[in-house]
Amino acid sequence: MESSKLLIALFVFQVFFPCHMSIQAAPENSDLFREYIGAEFNNVKFTDVPIDSNVEFHFILSFAIDYDSTSGSPSPTNGKFNVFWDSDNLSPSQVSSIKSTHSNVKVALSIGGDSVGDSYAYFDPSSVDSWVSNAVSSLTDIIQEYHLDGIDIDYEHFNADPDTFAECIGKLVKTLKDNGVISFASIAPFDDDDVQSHYKALWQSYGDLIDYVNFQFYAYDQGTTVSQFISYFNTQSSNYNGGKVLASFISDGSGGLTPENGFFTACSRLKSENKLHGIFVWSADDSKRNDFRYEKQSQALLAISH
Repeated sequence: MESSKLLIALFVFQVFFPCHMSIQAAPENSDLFREYIGAEFNNVKFTDVPIDSNVEFHFILSFAIDYDSTSGSPSPTNGKFNVFWDSDNLSPSQVSSIKSTHSNVKVALSIGGDSVGDSYAYFDPSSVDSWVSNAVSSLTDIIQEYHLDGIDIDYEHFNADPDTFAECIGKLVKTLKDNGVISFASIAPFDDDDVQSHYKALWQSYGDLIDYVNFQFYAYDQGTTVSQFISYFNTQSSNYNGGKVLASFISDGSGGLTPENGFFTACSRLKSENKLHGIFVWSADDSKRNDFRYEKQSQALLAISH
């Protein structure tokens, strides 16, 4: 008798709460590899980077910034974006070519970044509506001109509060997706109180629109150990709950857990726990000098049946 009452209660519960109880499925292992490219103007090309046909591969052009690009001291333009990556070597025709040569390649652009010229690049909107309007228009033009597939959000300095950031970026991503301009979006936070407050506000309001979290684990101290890395990974997976948090390293070895010190050990451990949602690298520009050896190793690990 008690069991039938329980069944009826469960049935009623499901009828009245049909959809909101469906918790986002926990992310699983993935074969996604992502690489930032073009910020350092050292002539790196898409074709320099080894691409394993057994992974999903994203190039991320760095950066488009809403600053003017002509003056000696760039100033913010309230959402009117310009290309600040090495567009001579990473041009629209080169995007088309790498995508036609490799069917597993997609190309995105990242907005913001740490600096522009000799100064910090600030997120500095005049108002939510004006910034979103300008950003949708200017980024749509760049994305279509360059045959791009997605967007990455990498603002690191802010002249606006977290709620304003969340509304501006959330509405931008939603509009670009609704208009069919992009098919995926990612964010690139790191462990800094001001940065995290802005990205966590965005995640809280618009997390369902963010496909990947490119967490900058290399912003932690140089000399990070495997166990520390795993701990950091779990902390950030909880901060961006339900998100596909990617493992990451910086190829100049200046911070975080390096490939030499156990990055791939940590990734293998995450993979054994079904938590390796992908790997990203900053950056192809720096990896060029070591012949992309760790890009090859990353993709080989991801390509093993995930």
